[in-house]
Amino acid sequence: MSTPLIHGVFDPEFVGLRDTFAENFAKRGEIGAAVCVYKDGRKVADLWGGAVDPKAGLEWGKDTIVNMMSVTKSMAALCLWRLIDRGVVDLDSPVAAYWPEFAQAGKEKITIRHILGGQGGLMYPDHAPVGSAFDWEVMTDAIARQEPEWPAGSKGAYHSVTQGFLLGEVVRRADGRMVNLFLKEEIMDPLGADFTIGLSDEQITRVAPIIPNAESVTAQQMLDPSTKLGRAWRVMPAFAERVNSEAYRKAVFPSGNGHGNARAIARVYGALANGGKLDGIHVLSADLIDELRKPAWEGTCDLTERQFRYGLGFFLSAYPDRKYGLHFSPNKRAFGHPGVGGALGLCDPEANFSFSYSPNHMCSGAGVGDRCEALVDATLECIGLI
Repeated sequence: MSTPLIHGVFDPEFVGLRDTFAENFAKRGEIGAAVCVYKDGRKVADLWGGAVDPKAGLEWGKDTIVNMMSVTKSMAALCLWRLIDRGVVDLDSPVAAYWPEFAQAGKEKITIRHILGGQGGLMYPDHAPVGSAFDWEVMTDAIARQEPEWPAGSKGAYHSVTQGFLLGEVVRRADGRMVNLFLKEEIMDPLGADFTIGLSDEQITRVAPIIPNAESVTAQQMLDPSTKLGRAWRVMPAFAERVNSEAYRKAVFPSGNGHGNARAIARVYGALANGGKLDGIHVLSADLIDELRKPAWEGTCDLTERQFRYGLGFFLSAYPDRKYGLHFSPNKRAFGHPGVGGALGLCDPEANFSFSYSPNHMCSGAGVGDRCEALVDATLECIGLI
């Protein structure tokens, strides 16, 4: 099989990234993908290539979008941070101050900081029926009734399915807009970034279907009800091709169905790397960017049993050993968010760069996979950080 053409633009010093992207197709099983990097507030690499759908022979185009899975959670977190920035929400106030029903089942002491930091112990929507993941009212009511797994702030875990609802419902209660509309109007439209929660019919025509990988550890655990991830994800509808279905693509599901591309996510993170502004657009104040990347917890995640460093709505870099978390940069204050299958968005404010990768072929293993890791390493080499 011949290596597909690589399209796009890159600064000369990022030729190594371009070469690694080509190697992903030649040696690592890439099918279709995009990668984008911002440095010092400027786009320095914007590349795409491969196939949207190999069976149909469709090429990945400049405006192709794909489900970036849990990268979506970081965008939901950013929406809540915008309200904190504006003084509408207080970081250390109880969640119940904005969402009164949330105080049920011993949750009255859980704060906004706790839910951003994965310290609320609310990974399982046990009160939601099987298949109800796309029903906002059912899911938020179930979370309001859920008993926490531990006292507020005493432990931490990745809230794989519930995080988008926790953050999104506070946004809705405090602002009045659903989180997908807030994200569009407050962040994506001003930046001109092509990332959406809940697609229109027109947007669906540009989507690259997700190509599953039987060796994805996380995806297999999500389907196994005997695992912790399976318990959390039992609310997903059981129909075939669910992440490629129209129902999934059109739903407001901020834990995982954001669709976009590397160009969009690198642009958002590019603003966060650049003091919170990009091209004159204010995304978040610099002091809050410092706050969100303070460690909330480090160590073994109570849901995935993997090693992580976690801030407030974002993962933190655990460079250099990927066994102990996600590798973003040698700077341990770098932050970002992966998606199951290998999508990633990250930034390092000290080095003022951002990176994003959006593939359609899910990776093997439990991390972001060898294709994404190779691109991150190539970016760090091009910048001179490793």
